[in-house]
Amino acid sequence: MSNSIPDTMKAIVVGDDDAKTLAWQEGQPTPAPGAAQVLVRAGATAINRADLLQRIGAYPVPAGASQILGLEVAGRVVAVGEGVTSWAPGDRVAALVEGGGYGEYVVCNADVMLRVPDEMPYSDAAALPEALYTAYLNLFMEAALQPGERALVHAGASGVGTAAIQICRALGCPVYATASGSKLERLRELGAELAIDRREEDFVERVRAASEGRGVDAILCCVGADYFARNLQALARGGRLVIIGLLGGAKSEIPIQRLLINCQRVIGSVLRSRSVAEKAEITRQLAERVWPHVIAGTVRPVIDRVLPIADANEAHAAMRRNENVGKIVLEINAEA
Repeated sequence: MSNSIPDTMKAIVVGDDDAKTLAWQEGQPTPAPGAAQVLVRAGATAINRADLLQRIGAYPVPAGASQILGLEVAGRVVAVGEGVTSWAPGDRVAALVEGGGYGEYVVCNADVMLRVPDEMPYSDAAALPEALYTAYLNLFMEAALQPGERALVHAGASGVGTAAIQICRALGCPVYATASGSKLERLRELGAELAIDRREEDFVERVRAASEGRGVDAILCCVGADYFARNLQALARGGRLVIIGLLGGAKSEIPIQRLLINCQRVIGSVLRSRSVAEKAEITRQLAERVWPHVIAGTVRPVIDRVLPIADANEAHAAMRRNENVGKIVLEINAEA
């Protein structure tokens, strides 16, 4: 490492105890950027449900990725690897990463980063990558949602959900969303035309009533089995269901007749294990279609709370209790 980049750094380490306690510790090796990579000094990161699963050993880390938790980061480029010409030390960036976000320094792929304006705090920028990439990929690439088509977003108060609502609104797609009752007004403020209480209301009935019996053209679902049959009932003819999570179970019977008669499609999708080339294409489209709305302030980071990185245990507990509306951010170095 150069004189300005230390050989070791602080990072979150998962303990060997039953609680898998997270500790902000010195002495972790500082990563070095390889070809087509950059090294970022982290200003902030944000937590995702995948972090909670990885912490307990239930989410395998992709081959070659950092074992340190964290799938997104915002900060300043401090070094570039061989062949990188699009970024230079000093650039402020937000990046999607395969791991390592809970460290002082993070290696990022040069083609999977977005440029952060000077006026945007790192705590805001860190709340964007995972949510924007996931929402845009699955609604506008996988489900091929077109202007004027309707979408239904489950878990609308999550980081991905709040991003999906805003992107749909910005790109001309009416959007409905589900959440618990206390969070519904926030969904309407973000642009949801219909906010449905997931505990007290039947989302199929609400969706079909609001759409005059037609249903929606695309559904973004992180629930899985518990919602599978009802999701198909809420879909219009030719509708697309994209499943990105299994919070409600992994096994369900498939009503094949409904799929056939209504020409519906079911799509399974993950983000972390996709190739660099795939993520680079998502980045290119985001930069062209969504990032201008972020710069203009019409798509904004939705942040529930910002905590210091040393309070990662508290942050994980809050997400586990489903307390948050939007992202929970961990601040590492505001002056990075």
